[in-house]
This record gives sequence, structure tokens and C-alpha cells, in this order.
Amino acid sequence: MKSTEHFKNTIKAYLDRRAHDDLLFAVTYAKPQKNMDDCITYILNEVHKGGCNGFADEEIYSMAIHYYDEDGITAVQPLNCRVVVNHTVELTAEEKEEARQEAMKWATNEAYNKMIQPKKSANKPAIGNTDAPNLFNF
Repeated sequence: MKSTEHFKNTIKAYLDRRAHDDLLFAVTYAKPQKNMDDCITYILNEVHKGGCNGFADEEIYSMAIHYYDEDGITAVQPLNCRVVVNHTVELTAEEKEEARQEAMKWATNEAYNKMIQPKKSANKPAIGNTDAPNLFNF
């Protein structure tokens, strides 16, 4: 099984929060015969059985909880697949300010570069057309 570390970390973070908030689940989550790698493999097998290409976060999290709740789930077959994790990125106030400053710097540089570029004049004849006859050359 080749799952992304990000997927594994996302599931682990959810289960850690759940164990912190729910003491009954904390006991289940601490079972010595269960581990995160097998949990991820179990989830991937369940997704494969479902035949869908996408699942809601809650569905995936419930599969992870089910893996830890059920003692009968032990041997799971590894799969060769790719995992995509959709999530929103939460930026800190400092990161937002830094991104804003970088955007302002980029916009300022773009405006400056446009100002210093030589302007194309409409009065100049186009290069290559100087030999063409016109009304003033007769």
C-alpha cells in the first residue's frame, strides 16, 4: 500500500483529537494489536469495496473508528493506490500578513516594470515597410 503521509497524518490527527475528547474511545484507540498503518490499509480496502471515487470526511473517519472498535479486523490486504486529501489551509495572522506583504511587493514590481518598459509609438513606421510606396514619396 502506498498512501500519502498527509492522508495518514490527517486520520491520525482526527483519531488523536477524538481520543482526547472521548475517554471511552481513548481506551479503544490504545489497543496494542491495532496500529495506524493497518487502519489506513483497512480504510483503503473499504473504499475500494465501495467502488466510489470520493467519500466525505465523516465516512472515512467512521471507517477509522470502526477499525479500532472491532477486534475482529486484523489482517487486511495492502492495496497499490493513490490517495488525494482535500482540506482547507488555515493560516495564522502572521502568515496572512506575510502573504499580503508579498502580494503587495509583487504588484508594486509589476506596476513598476510596466512603467519603465519603452512605449510603442504609433507615429513610427513599422519595420520592414519602409520600402513600400506611400502618398508622400512620389
